[in-house]
Amino acid sequence: MGPSSIARIKEELSQAHRLSPERKQMLENDPRKGVRRLFRLWEERQFRARRLIEKFNEMNRMEDDLHGQGVKNIAGIDEAGRGPLAGPVVAACVILNPTVVLPGINDSKQLSATKRNEYYDQIKKTAVSIGIGIVSAHEIDEINIYRAAKKAMLLAVGQMSVRPGHLLIDAMELPVDLDQTSLIKGDARSNSIAAASIIAKVTRDRIMDGLDEVYPGYGFSGHKGYGTRQHLQAIGKLGPCPEHRLTFAPLKR
Repeated sequence: MGPSSIARIKEELSQAHRLSPERKQMLENDPRKGVRRLFRLWEERQFRARRLIEKFNEMNRMEDDLHGQGVKNIAGIDEAGRGPLAGPVVAACVILNPTVVLPGINDSKQLSATKRNEYYDQIKKTAVSIGIGIVSAHEIDEINIYRAAKKAMLLAVGQMSVRPGHLLIDAMELPVDLDQTSLIKGDARSNSIAAASIIAKVTRDRIMDGLDEVYPGYGFSGHKGYGTRQHLQAIGKLGPCPEHRLTFAPLKR
């Protein structure tokens, strides 16, 4: 029987996560340049996959330590939307399933919109519990953005169907009767906080997409309420809408 065709080898490598040492050597020494190239690409994909799992394990150290102490239902908390000129601030509280690995999960700001949406679906499908808190632009103007972000986090905790055993919070402390740890840049240090940042960001982005239809002309679906040149020009032309934060510069001028 002759050697496998390049097309069949390509299909094999697209589905294989492991190869025997003998199979690797055979592909590496195949006289056909196309086969050797496919094998090199496969090795590069496997290397990247291993790195993502290593990063996931590294970002799970805090959770692993708490689990080792007998703590269950560890929840990550983060918010999205402190800086924009329009729209709500949204917070999420997420208890990840400790048996589920999500390679590549990271601070939502480090991910593309496509990746955020993919992880959003995976987190929603596999998480133990998710809570979401939303505070409107009007209330942000009334109580300031720091208090609004804290309120959104408290609302998110209150929406949980499972009581958290410990909170991991991105740069914030909450007045709740729960053990908690505040982590600076927590969304890049903890998988639970990273998951919360993704849920909060995608939730808020979808809210802004909806507001783009309610208040056309501002471009909310593009800039999500941030102070881009396009957004500032639209405010200059149309004036503020009810979703604008009037205490934020330049709107307060």
